[in-house]
Amino acid sequence: MPVAIITGASKGLGRALAEALAARGWDLVLDARNAGVLKETARALEAYGTRVTALPGDVTDTWHRTALVTEARALGSVDLLVSNASALGAEPLVRLEELPLDGLRRALEVNVVAALGLVREALPALRAAPAGTVVTVSSDAAAEAYETWGGYGASKAALDQLAAVLGAEEPGLRVWAVDPGDMATDLYAAAVPDDDGARPEPASVVPALLRLLDERPASGRYGAAALLEAR
Repeated sequence: MPVAIITGASKGLGRALAEALAARGWDLVLDARNAGVLKETARALEAYGTRVTALPGDVTDTWHRTALVTEARALGSVDLLVSNASALGAEPLVRLEELPLDGLRRALEVNVVAALGLVREALPALRAAPAGTVVTVSSDAAAEAYETWGGYGASKAALDQLAAVLGAEEPGLRVWAVDPGDMATDLYAAAVPDDDGARPEPASVVPALLRLLDERPASGRYGAAALLEAR
C-alpha cells in the first residue's frame, strides 16, 4: 500500500487527511509535538486496518525528520509527504511592530526550513515512488495582506515559493501548495482568540486534497474552495 508522512497530524486538517487516507488503505507515518494526542489519533486510525506509526517530536529537529523518513521506508516507501505542521510566530497574532523576532524565526523554522529539510530527506524515496507527491499547506495570508498576519503570512509565502521551485526542479513529482481556507482549528483559535465566528471543520477540506491525489494535476498552488466548487 502507499505510504504517507503527515506532519502536524494529531488534530485539525492533518488528522482529517490521515483518516481519509487510512480509509483508503494508506499506511501512515504521523508527526505531532503532543505525544498523548498523537497516540490517541494513531490508535483511532488503526481501526481502519492500516499500519500507523506515530512519532512525536518537533519538525525543526533534524533527527526527528530523519526518523520520519526512516519509518516510512520501513513501511515500504514515501509516496506522499504532507507538510502541515505550522507555527504562528505569536499567539495571539500581533502587528509587525510588536512581532517578536524570535517568534518570526520560529515561524520560519517550522513553516519553511523544516518543510524543506523534510523534503530533502525524503527526496530519494519520493523520486523512486510510482507517484511521488509533496503537499505543502499554505494560507490565504501568503497572498493577501491581513493585519497581524504578517509574520505567519510571510512564512507561508516563502513556503509557496519553495513548493513552486521544487515543482520546477522535480518534474517527475507532483508538488502542490494548497490553501485550505478558513477552518475551525486550534491554530486559528490561538491566532485570533476573540473571533468566535463559525468556520468549516477541517474534514470539509479533505475532499479537495483527495481530488488532487486522484486527478494529479500539474504542480502548482491550488485553493481548496476552487477544487471543491469544480467537483
